[in-house]
Amino acid sequence: MSFQYFDAHSHIEGDEFNEDREELLSKMMKENIGTVAVGVDEESSERAVALAEKYEHVFSAVGQHPIETNNVFDDHAFMKLANNNRTVAIGECGLEYFRIDNVAEARSKQVPLFEAQIALAVKVNKPLMIHARPSEKSMDAYHDIIDLLKSAKREYGDSLTGNMHFFAGGVDEARAFLELGFTISYTAVITFARDYDEAIRFAPRDMILSETDSPYVAPASRRGTRNDPLAVKDVVSALAGIRGESEESMRVSTVENAMRLFKLV
Repeated sequence: MSFQYFDAHSHIEGDEFNEDREELLSKMMKENIGTVAVGVDEESSERAVALAEKYEHVFSAVGQHPIETNNVFDDHAFMKLANNNRTVAIGECGLEYFRIDNVAEARSKQVPLFEAQIALAVKVNKPLMIHARPSEKSMDAYHDIIDLLKSAKREYGDSLTGNMHFFAGGVDEARAFLELGFTISYTAVITFARDYDEAIRFAPRDMILSETDSPYVAPASRRGTRNDPLAVKDVVSALAGIRGESEESMRVSTVENAMRLFKLV
């Protein structure tokens, strides 16, 4: 299928879409919008795979979110899901420090979970879908992930790839991930917040993905409502405007970049 837009990260398998998922997917198909349905635990990963198996414009990412440290990471179950031919990434995984009282304790639990998924991604030759949310007024989660990925790169080399989902870092963090060969993706938050403009202009166009993280963070045109993958068009428009480039060139690049990362070419 040829895509006009590609939403690299959504949670369309979630309960928020139970009432109108079929209608939404039909609209996406008519507009040639593809998406990756991203799991955050074993159950949601299973739902993402099932959805991807049913619809040609939906793919799946399977993994365990860093806040899910109370649940055991089932290597066998996730390996089976990861090997599905509709699964294109491992995650959402990473580090979450936001509004956590004891970051050191959280890190001690989250790092092994993240490392297990790094190893899984390498085994199945699929990119990581990385979540990073630092403490307030800090970039600590990003810096820890950069250190972990540098170490993993020394062990696994170019077989380790991935995307920094909902990137909210600055130029220094962007540079570090780009040097590791990781793409960065932006959501519709860039339609109403100017915090990310410098990093967006800094990144090469061939390393930027568009995403919605729906049902979260609806674009400025419909703030306060449930978001969905159709809003990826707003993201592409905002990226083009911030970078001073044509919307068409940005649209083409974000689709091509996703196809390359997820090995859909």
